[in-house]
Amino acid sequence: MEQLFLILELVGTLAFAASGAITGLKKNMDVFGVCILGLTTAVGGGVIRDLLLGITPPGTFQDPIYAVVALLTSLVLFLPRIRRLLMWDQRLYDLVLLIMDSAGLGIFTVAGIRIAYEHAARPTLFLLVFVGVVTGVGGGVLRDVLAGDTPYIFVKHVYASASLAGALACVVLWPLAGEMAAMLCGSALVVAVRILSAHFRWNLPHAHD
Repeated sequence: MEQLFLILELVGTLAFAASGAITGLKKNMDVFGVCILGLTTAVGGGVIRDLLLGITPPGTFQDPIYAVVALLTSLVLFLPRIRRLLMWDQRLYDLVLLIMDSAGLGIFTVAGIRIAYEHAARPTLFLLVFVGVVTGVGGGVLRDVLAGDTPYIFVKHVYASASLAGALACVVLWPLAGEMAAMLCGSALVVAVRILSAHFRWNLPHAHD
């Protein structure tokens, strides 16, 4: 179980690092900027989660594998050939960013819930869902702030709401179906809601509506 969870976290790290690095590429950042954006997106939510739960130092600083995966992913995407492949077609860029961001969001949302179960003295529904959503969206918020954009969760499609739906599903299914089934269902729901909202252009009401 621990090995499978580690694999899921590494996949989420890779996915979020890619979304951060791609954002940096679009902003014409140098290699340092692209790597920092990829790293921050990948580990930011987990750092915020650990601080909320009183885990110090945060797990990212105890095991460098997550930072290493994030930095390597960012460096690979910065390679001229890969960069040209991604940037020449806006539709390809948007699709890759959507898939990577959705995968990272789903995996980190349920990963946050698992960590909260392990470390919280009284893991209430509110605590579990809150920590899951913060873990899922935290890195993306930091990415957008560093990139000089309005955080994605406030303006683009259904984002934090997808994380919230997946977190609720995961917490509800946890005692009924077991840990792994709940995590897989929760993360799959997040990805499905994100993909469908992007395809059908679902949005929450905006202030100008």
